[in-house]
Amino acid sequence: MSLVVIGLNHRTVPLDLLERMTIDDARLPKALGDVVSREHVSEAVVLSTCNRTEIYVVAEKFHGAYADVRNFLAEMAYLAPETFADHLYVHYDAQAVSHLFGVAAGLDSAVIGEAEILGQVRTAWEIAQDENAAGTSLNLLFRHAIEVGKRARTDTAISRNIVSVSTAAVAMAVERLGGLDGRRVLVLGAGDMGEGMVRAIAGGGRAGGVVDVRIANRTWERSVALAAQVGGSAIRLAELNDALAEVDLLLTGTGANSMMLEHSDLDRIMRARDHRPLLIVDVAVPRDVDPSAADVEGVTLLDMDDLRAFAEVGRQGRQREVAAVRALIDRELERFVAVSSAREVAPLVSSLHDRGETIRRAELDRFRAKLASLEPAQLEAVEGLTKGIVAKLLHEPTVGLKDAAGSPKGERLADALRDLFDL
Repeated sequence: MSLVVIGLNHRTVPLDLLERMTIDDARLPKALGDVVSREHVSEAVVLSTCNRTEIYVVAEKFHGAYADVRNFLAEMAYLAPETFADHLYVHYDAQAVSHLFGVAAGLDSAVIGEAEILGQVRTAWEIAQDENAAGTSLNLLFRHAIEVGKRARTDTAISRNIVSVSTAAVAMAVERLGGLDGRRVLVLGAGDMGEGMVRAIAGGGRAGGVVDVRIANRTWERSVALAAQVGGSAIRLAELNDALAEVDLLLTGTGANSMMLEHSDLDRIMRARDHRPLLIVDVAVPRDVDPSAADVEGVTLLDMDDLRAFAEVGRQGRQREVAAVRALIDRELERFVAVSSAREVAPLVSSLHDRGETIRRAELDRFRAKLASLEPAQLEAVEGLTKGIVAKLLHEPTVGLKDAAGSPKGERLADALRDLFDL
């Protein structure tokens, strides 16, 4: 069996294709059931965020599992496999482990070191556990990945300053507008992303001085609760167009599956405001705002592609921390391989010693009549002698198997022991 990750992310596909591949929380249980029902997959975790969709599987056969996952993605997105297959990346065994450790540490994010991904990795794993899709192998992997993600943020400065997509979105808006002093802002969405953007605005500093923060969300109670925390006001979605006629900045990051604002909506809104400039920062994936709205006079529309370009500037100044996290990942990879390899050979070692004990007892039973005249102390000596002989005979094969575990040599030794001892 092999550990395999197959996926695509913000570096390998255009945003419009990444949107098609996104799997929201509502569809995740069914998606997990679909993946693990495939012929060559025995365990699965699906990680789908605004930056990536990745499928982690324990594969019975590598090529078969690759085809299973590729076909799942094609069916899920209603696309022919050839339209996206060239964009897929595939890592297996140690490379797959290293990749997940890097994801959990924030190295694979648009905003390097961002904190949100660690929670997303944990949630993906927990849902897979709830759906009985993650078993022993993936539980061991994801538990270790969470530990690596935490250590990356405590042992290095990778998460210093901007630590989330939401805070980066506000920072990008601040840069475009030259500050938010005296501005009116509307935040569309009161989930994790929306809440993060609202808190970044209310946190002061460069984003301070906003005179009006309005929050719109499908669930009215969430809008009211979040607005109350930051001294803003909640509006209903039916009031969205009226509010957009008055604000200077729209920040949006909902989890909606369809667009919240079409080109025609923005066209009417901008006419109502005499085309007074409106900055829109849309960090939702799939996008909340029709990309063609950028053509409407007065609208400046920024999306995740713009955010990645903005965050790349910060990345270049943090290469020392990236190197420190990479070193941490390399050390943790060695530790994971050692632990997982020991777990893999443990059943074989146990079977080998059980086999030796079975043979020892069978031989003693065969000579039981000839040993009947021995005193109890003598019988105890025979028992100890035979146990010692078996232990010494099996010592070298056991040590050799454990030392070579996880390597091609280890696989050869394991196969040889199974054949020689009929294990």
